[in-house]
Amino acid sequence: MSRNPPLARVLPFDVVDEAWRLALVPALLGAAMLPLLPPVGAGLLALALGVLWFHRDPDRSAPDAEGVVVAPADGTVSVVREEGERLRVGVFMNVTDVHVNRAPLAGEVREVRHRPGANRPAFDKESDRNEQVAIDFGEYELLVIAGWFARRIHPSVEPGDAVDRGERVGHVSFGSRADVILPADVDERDLLVREGDAVRAGETIIAERD
Repeated sequence: MSRNPPLARVLPFDVVDEAWRLALVPALLGAAMLPLLPPVGAGLLALALGVLWFHRDPDRSAPDAEGVVVAPADGTVSVVREEGERLRVGVFMNVTDVHVNRAPLAGEVREVRHRPGANRPAFDKESDRNEQVAIDFGEYELLVIAGWFARRIHPSVEPGDAVDRGERVGHVSFGSRADVILPADVDERDLLVREGDAVRAGETIIAERD
């Protein structure tokens, strides 16, 4: 994702490139309506600004400690459970959270898979069946799960890409969940979070590996 999208200098925050495309229509309509119907025009311009704000993309600093696993998303831990012989930690992203996803661990992308599905609320127990994109790193997997309103999951990595811990791997629009299937050597004693905890993508340590 480019760090210098068009007109970025007019905003006090960075945004992902996709935000400019999504904000373009309400911005143009708002500018056209402003002299004719000022309240409507102002509302559309506010909507365009809201779209840009939703897609903000702040810099983050991953911890330097060895063997730590960081949160893949901003939000609230909504899932901590066993997945076969592995542990799964899911983070629910509310509409006010940053929706850029980051790699919990360094690794090389083996596969990026898209799976169609339902669009139940991302905090619902049945949301595991929702549309999702899986980024497979071999020893662990990151799953970005669409919510009831989200229809756009945008991975920014491809098979063969090497990423550092905390590096951006994509973003999702308008509410969702990001789950990490932890490496096999991580067990419940290594977890540092539980359901209900607030976390920040790329910075909050969710587990420590031996």
